[in-house]
Amino acid sequence: MSSLIKRVRDITVATLNERLERAEDPVRLIDQFLWATREEIIQAERLYQQYSAHASSLRAQWLQAEQQAEKREQQAVTALKAGEEHLARLALTEKQHHAQRAQQYKELYENSQANVTELEALLRELRSEYQAVYDKREYYVARMESLRLQQRMNERFGSMVGHPDTMFRRLDDRISDMELEARSLREIRRSGQSYIPTGSSELVEAELEQLKRKLEKEG
Repeated sequence: MSSLIKRVRDITVATLNERLERAEDPVRLIDQFLWATREEIIQAERLYQQYSAHASSLRAQWLQAEQQAEKREQQAVTALKAGEEHLARLALTEKQHHAQRAQQYKELYENSQANVTELEALLRELRSEYQAVYDKREYYVARMESLRLQQRMNERFGSMVGHPDTMFRRLDDRISDMELEARSLREIRRSGQSYIPTGSSELVEAELEQLKRKLEKEG
């Protein structure tokens, strides 16, 4: 049957699974396979119709030739009964001609019918392959959608790394530092209100500048 149908697929079901596992876009690969298989189905259906019509025509010619051969044999019998041996001989000669034609058309019909049967089997196989791969396509479409959603989730929430306990612990430490700074400032303000300067203002200013430089270095 490979001589009857030109193969248009560069991959078969036997190699499709192996290629799917290596394909970056399995759905596209499956679509290519389905398209090629559909083209084969269309070609096989067209050829099936042509072969079926041709087989029917050959069968009709075979049966017609057989009927002619039987008719000439009956005519030969009739001629012999009438004593017309010459006519009987002519009828039998034509019978042999029609019988030979009947045999030829019968052989052509049987060969053609065998191809029709083989085409029927091929069509069943192609349609089964198409449906099986189509179902696999649905699976891979769902699989690719799951992967796409997973990637979106990773992009959206990838920065939120770490356990919640760790994040809250860091937040508690930060707030504690802020609270400590606030208490320190409050204590300084309170002490400043009741403090009566007794030391040298120059020493205070010098220490203040030293603290500023230290803070600048620490950032």
